[in-house]
Amino acid sequence: MWGQTVENTDARIAALLARLADLAGPAQANAQRLDPEGGFPSADVDALRAAGALHAVVPAMLGGLGIGTEAQQASATAHCLHLIGGGSLALGRIFEGHLNAVRLVMRIGEAAQRRACAADAQAGHLHALWVTDGADPVRYISTAAGIELAGEKIPCSGAGQATRAVVTALDPSGGTRLLLLPLGRGEIVGNLPAGLQGVRGAATGRVDFTGIRHEADAVFGAAGDYLREPDFSTGAWRASAVAAGGLASLVEAARAELVARGRAGHPQQRERLGRMFVHEQAAWLWLRNVAPIAENADGDPDHAVASVNLARIAIEQASLDTIQLVQRSLGLSAFVQSNPVERICRDLATYLRQPAADEVLAGAAAYFTDHPPGSGLA
Repeated sequence: MWGQTVENTDARIAALLARLADLAGPAQANAQRLDPEGGFPSADVDALRAAGALHAVVPAMLGGLGIGTEAQQASATAHCLHLIGGGSLALGRIFEGHLNAVRLVMRIGEAAQRRACAADAQAGHLHALWVTDGADPVRYISTAAGIELAGEKIPCSGAGQATRAVVTALDPSGGTRLLLLPLGRGEIVGNLPAGLQGVRGAATGRVDFTGIRHEADAVFGAAGDYLREPDFSTGAWRASAVAAGGLASLVEAARAELVARGRAGHPQQRERLGRMFVHEQAAWLWLRNVAPIAENADGDPDHAVASVNLARIAIEQASLDTIQLVQRSLGLSAFVQSNPVERICRDLATYLRQPAADEVLAGAAAYFTDHPPGSGLA
């Protein structure tokens, strides 16, 4: 929407967040229904599409709302990811991948590539971001007609469901480049060697691109751009936002069950509930604090990376502590597969398993040892 005012953008964002809040309940029910077979939440993705969420990640100048792609929308981005994660962590992973893929194109791509990506998002295309190689890394060679790929990506969230993907690939000189690929050109989608314990609905699989051809303009950015700092490290805050939404959903599910069982008034249960509420609110406060720091990282990159790393660890620990409190509070009920609490605990524990948490914490500690945060991180 060209020429939209700040007021119009704010109103559209408020309306989007209200729609996402309404979608949380159905997403929770669908997550519970689909979990045993690892079913993909197609209805929920359709609901995000209908709500305008897939297009909302496009910058305002290209008709979107700048969710995740404009620094001034940091707070709205945090709310958006938190709401979607609270409905379903599998759905949160899918949407986060869509946002991250579009963000890379908008930050690094040429003008024509940005316009094409924006048009695809407006048309409802679901984007994925696949950067982890299997035993046979993805690479490409140049041909007279464009490029030809070989190799596979694994694991890939949204495999077989996304219609666009941003993929890292080795170029002919061995540099790591970014590709924006339309999918459905014959790539082979397969399952993981073994299924994931949680977040089963995210359609996490493997994708073999061997022999697939694309136009030369599928390549965007320079070699090494995917790992360019501070964007690479600060982007972890968006996964933490989704996890914080899952944490809020877990606390509410545990609270509701204790009330329904008439156990919420027991002194020990009240103490556990109080600690759960502390963890939930602490995670949200960390998220609200770090979102604008991360989204304005270019001004002080080292501070932004260290702040995001602290927030990531704080939200992870709050979530893990809450899982333990919930399981102690509910007992065996928390391990019954028909109980949503069991699934949320499993999904949250899986979602939190980002690599090198100890290294992340050590790096943040080193920074703030030399740069004391004083009255706050902001």
